[in-house]
Amino acid sequence: MTAGLPIEARLDAIQAALAAHSRALLVAEPGAGKTTRVPLALLEAPWAREGRLLLLEPRRVAARLAAGFMAESLGESVGDTVGYRMRGESRVGPHTRLEVVTQGVLTRMLQEDPLLEGVAGILFDEFHERSLEADLGLALALDAQSVRDDLRLLVMSATLDVEALLGVLGEGTPVIDCPGRTFPVATRYRALNAREEAAPQQARALLDAMGQQAGDALVILPGVAEIRRLARELSNRSPELAVMELHGRLPLEAQRRALRPDPEGRRRVVLATAIAESSVTVDGVRLVMDAGQERVPVFQPRSGLTRLVTRRVNRASADQRRGRAGRQGPGLCLRLWAEEQPLVPHGEPEMRQADLAPLAFELARWGVTDPGSLAWVTPPPAAALSAGRELLGRLGLLDAEHHLSELGRRAARWPTHPRLAAMLERARALDALPLACALVALLEGRGLDDERDLEQALQARLKAPREHRQWQRDAERLARIAQVSLKVAGLAPLGELLALAYPERIAQRLDVPGRFRLASGGLATLPDHHPLAHAALLVAVELDGEASGARIFRAVGLSQKRMEVLYPECGEWRASLAWSDAEGRLIGEQVRGLGAVVLERRPLAKPPAEAVRAALIEALRRRGLPRDDVLTQLQGRVALLRRTFDSDEQAAWPDWSDEALLASLEAWLAPHLDGITRLDAVERLPLARLLLDTLDWPLRARLDELAPERLPVPSGASHRVDYAPCREGQPPVLAVKLQECFGWQASPRVAEGREAVLLHLLSPARRPLQVTADLASFWANGYPEVRKEMRGRYPKHPWPEYPTTAEATARTKRRDRS
Repeated sequence: MTAGLPIEARLDAIQAALAAHSRALLVAEPGAGKTTRVPLALLEAPWAREGRLLLLEPRRVAARLAAGFMAESLGESVGDTVGYRMRGESRVGPHTRLEVVTQGVLTRMLQEDPLLEGVAGILFDEFHERSLEADLGLALALDAQSVRDDLRLLVMSATLDVEALLGVLGEGTPVIDCPGRTFPVATRYRALNAREEAAPQQARALLDAMGQQAGDALVILPGVAEIRRLARELSNRSPELAVMELHGRLPLEAQRRALRPDPEGRRRVVLATAIAESSVTVDGVRLVMDAGQERVPVFQPRSGLTRLVTRRVNRASADQRRGRAGRQGPGLCLRLWAEEQPLVPHGEPEMRQADLAPLAFELARWGVTDPGSLAWVTPPPAAALSAGRELLGRLGLLDAEHHLSELGRRAARWPTHPRLAAMLERARALDALPLACALVALLEGRGLDDERDLEQALQARLKAPREHRQWQRDAERLARIAQVSLKVAGLAPLGELLALAYPERIAQRLDVPGRFRLASGGLATLPDHHPLAHAALLVAVELDGEASGARIFRAVGLSQKRMEVLYPECGEWRASLAWSDAEGRLIGEQVRGLGAVVLERRPLAKPPAEAVRAALIEALRRRGLPRDDVLTQLQGRVALLRRTFDSDEQAAWPDWSDEALLASLEAWLAPHLDGITRLDAVERLPLARLLLDTLDWPLRARLDELAPERLPVPSGASHRVDYAPCREGQPPVLAVKLQECFGWQASPRVAEGREAVLLHLLSPARRPLQVTADLASFWANGYPEVRKEMRGRYPKHPWPEYPTTAEATARTKRRDRS
């Protein structure tokens, strides 16, 4: 066992918490030893002796390393008492009692056995990363725990939003804090010149810092491309250094080498992605250079595409990175940005920026149609969930009520994205199942970035599988599930398979070579010299995520005949109407095709009312809701109540954000569009009243009580409350002359006193004097200065020395005396 770790002093408290409660939170700073000591200690708990423990890790490399370290500390091999399980790889045995699993594995285990028979407890490690799979795993585990009250849950992290988690786990959940074992870390800042290439500047900054700080260096960069550029620069400047890469695309042995001292005794520079931010400790590191950036996938519900965005790192992540320099001795953190550069406090949960099609599929497998019936730390955003369900419906995996279809039930056996699972399940009908297995292994594998031509990349792997070991293992694993041999007859069905997985990305060439219309309605482009620039139809497998004019990175050609076989609805004529901004009217015709891919057109005599409504709704989604102050105020009032009250009542108040309203136009607006053919007529509809009519009467009655439109003030007048800021999570605002507030002891409150109103106190000329949500503090501390300054400027208005006992008024002193 590892001695001397800070977590040792907290093990008894953790044991006691889980002996008395089924849930607990552990907030342990970096270096405390939580990942490897807590699971082994809990194996000795009476409640754990008859079952297994699951330890969830966010990354595969962290899972392997944690399992290896714990097994070694027991003097055993991995697969004895401690094992690990991840997609495509498992080392567990008949006596394994602690399984280190990646987050997706937990979801599959729960889906296959909702009661998790034989599992005594689940430990969620590094939960602060807030991955989509961790959030889903916790929600499903809590649901399972409602039936199995003997199942223990422990959520662990270096940083946790304790209040938010207690809202889900229960206010009585014990919270254990543990300090980390860290040494002093000096922090220096060195902003880069944006007009120069980054890699040479980074190399100079790093070498300068290494001249001042002993030990090895860890450099955290946003992606593999940046790592390779800096690696080349350092190799040219300082060939005596051992420059190593650490990222998820590397083979396991290369990852392990990066974590160990150099066998030749050279000084190391480890260039890593955010994989080194948590979980993994790189021995010997005393210098951390942080580029201050992260690269994250952000899903765009309107386009249905995901875009990789490089952005400034958040403060919590920057602090985590800094701490890596002080794990084993005093260190130095060099931050490549200006010290005054502001950072947001925390990162966004992946739930708010991810493609939710996999989540929607797992919810349907779990038997949940209303995500509000589960306990979420961050509920799924309505628009992204709707987009995910729309995709699953197009793939044939869900029915209209969001239940699994027959195809969906069969596709659940595949450990892959739902769109690829749908393709695998339908590939047998094309006599192309071996090719489908090879293709999925390629699409979900690593190392494809440098190969733009998908057909060539696949052909290279099929010809020399031993040169692509990981692809071979993944493809063979899928072939075993399919019960077929991995013998591919040819690549002819490749376009058809991809069309099954990406129906919304089937694209039709427009008049200009290289310019295509996607079936989803967006535009996409290829360079005019690309071999597929003149293709009539293609499937865009990878795009950059721009909603208009997306660049196609990988594509495969598709014949019209095969598309019509795959999608028989292409033979059906349908009315198509679209709003023309140029002409200011709806333009209609009859078409047949797939979505916006039109194979044939003919005139439309009279558009059906349903088609008119659909066209107007689509135009509104493209342009956004009309900005109407009455609607804005209503949205703010409901947003305030939705976030203020407990979970039961919160579920009752609807989500009326712009995003959610645009996603649900069919439900609340479409019934009122009969006879309307122009957008300006839609904009004149009383949208706020239409929304109010959808509220249950008890909620509608409580709305005015909890979030009144106007508030009385001590002067006897009443003033309008501005709830627009509540749409962004801010408090409501009341702008009122300061003299009208005399006599108020404290700030007014709404929502049964749970929310203070932000007062904008105005001068007699209605100019801002003070903004406060704590009126009592203002009277005591701010008012004397305001009084001193304003008495001479506005002598006709009262400025009493004691405002809490003075008479409020909206008038001048002269009018009061008359």
